[in-house]
Amino acid sequence: MPDRAALVPPNLRPGAELVAEGRAMARDWQVGRTPFIDRAGVGCEADYKREAALAGRIMQHAHIGFRSVDRTIGAIAEVFDTCEARGVTVDRFGITLDWSMGYPAADRKQRSRGTGIVLGGPEDFARITGAAPSAAHFGDFMLGLPGALDNTKHAIAAGATAIGNLGQYFTFRLPDWDDDVATTEATVRALGLIAAQPVEILVHSNLDDGFAGLFADMSATLGMVLIEKHIVETLVGARTSHCFGHHFTAPALRLAFHRALAKITDGPGTMIFGNTVSYRSTAGGNFASLASYLQADIWALRRHNTGHAINPVPVSENERIPDIDEIIEAQTFAARLVEHASDSFGLIGFDNVDRTADILIEGGRGFAARVLDGLREAGVDTADPAALLIALRRTGPRRLEALYGPGVQDPEAWGGRRATIPAEWVEDLRRSAASWVSRTPLPVRERLRTSGLRVCVGASDVHEHGKMLIDQVVADLGLQAIDGGTSVDPAELAGRAIRGGADVVAVSTYNGIALRYAREVRDALAATGTALPLCIGGRLNQVPDDSNTGLPVDVTSDIAGLGVTPCVTPEALIALLDGLAERRDPARPVHSPDSRTHS
Repeated sequence: MPDRAALVPPNLRPGAELVAEGRAMARDWQVGRTPFIDRAGVGCEADYKREAALAGRIMQHAHIGFRSVDRTIGAIAEVFDTCEARGVTVDRFGITLDWSMGYPAADRKQRSRGTGIVLGGPEDFARITGAAPSAAHFGDFMLGLPGALDNTKHAIAAGATAIGNLGQYFTFRLPDWDDDVATTEATVRALGLIAAQPVEILVHSNLDDGFAGLFADMSATLGMVLIEKHIVETLVGARTSHCFGHHFTAPALRLAFHRALAKITDGPGTMIFGNTVSYRSTAGGNFASLASYLQADIWALRRHNTGHAINPVPVSENERIPDIDEIIEAQTFAARLVEHASDSFGLIGFDNVDRTADILIEGGRGFAARVLDGLREAGVDTADPAALLIALRRTGPRRLEALYGPGVQDPEAWGGRRATIPAEWVEDLRRSAASWVSRTPLPVRERLRTSGLRVCVGASDVHEHGKMLIDQVVADLGLQAIDGGTSVDPAELAGRAIRGGADVVAVSTYNGIALRYAREVRDALAATGTALPLCIGGRLNQVPDDSNTGLPVDVTSDIAGLGVTPCVTPEALIALLDGLAERRDPARPVHSPDSRTHS
């Protein structure tokens, strides 16, 4: 049972006071006008979505990923105008904000940059909302982080009426920032400001970015929707709008989850995100994945239009930031597929989809109720949005699922329970790990199994699935794992490796900081006088400091030049480990197989 003293710090202010402070700020910060609002003749995007859904029109969302503000603005205008000339309507645009936007505004200049754009006051946000007569979506690094209130003020003043990403509150950690009380208080004030606006503002939450993306049971994922609705709608008085899709590959599961979501919410939704994890081929092969998930989403919206926009992700996404012409082609492809998928809609039977949706709903409702009851029994005031938020965050996804998950308890299962509707990423990850291990020659596997080597596995950012893959590979090889942490600072990762007696440090990275992070971990290890082998895998790219384009470049050779091993695949890590096993001193004590270390 969770302990209230550990879950709710005494210095956290009451949520009612924070909400009231946010509401009071609405006297000075109200929704501004935009070309989208003026052209559509509505008060907010939620009204626009409801009108489109009522008319049976399927909306489209485009994402612009450039680092330059000017290039982003130009791309929004060009994509909108070119698509409109083709008879394609891009209803909303998302942009890639830099993670430094998550810090309080006064603190950003001294913080390191990622690969996104940085906006200042309302005038900078207004450059985005004014780029085209299309709705502007401000998602990542807005809500749920210490800069939430600053960002929300500026986005509202610029006319934005969809602001996220609440899901990030539960999982994202900014480098060198551990004040979860300040983060919680900023988020609750921002929600209060949103709730007090004269028009409806959608509090966007991407489920894949929060706990839901780490649950092994899809019913728990749906249950998280109900918990977030309780916080935002019941306790604060704003409106939630949920997004999903990154890790939903099977069309049947996309259809079933959308059906279940439609039954437990009244929308409108923001968008159904593209299944980007399925982009593992060439451009031609990725078009098949694009068609597969879009067709399912179109069928789902033809059956029950929830106001979600479809999201045709360009097929180059798995290699680099898509360019303008690729975004336009993807939008054109989607609009044409709407016609084809609508024609085939009558051929589809939904009996199995509905059965799965019913299982999701039953499990989700039970999970949400048990979570709230369990926290209440632990002394958490579940009617206080601030206390509930921080208690959930501090409990964490794995413990929540183990304590309150829908399935029966099973210590061998990924989340500690046998999933009612298994998350696809779990089986995919296990299958991938087993594949890499099976390719390893038997003599190597035996040498590693008896080596007693310890591997400290960490992630530079919140994208934890890469770390989970390496954890599983290490376990399948019979080696011992040390948890290096997720979104972990380099010095802390080095400390965990040393305290755990690691022989190797393995890092998974994603957000375009590979070279910098590799250098900082190497230096942190060196500062302790410890020379541990270090390998890094994932997206091995970075935006050069002198870049004119803002696009990340491959830094694999630069990483190797640091004396760090680039591990584009687990194969390179396995080779590194085998080299250590061959050179291992036979007289050195072997760690007990049961002494896994979790720092």
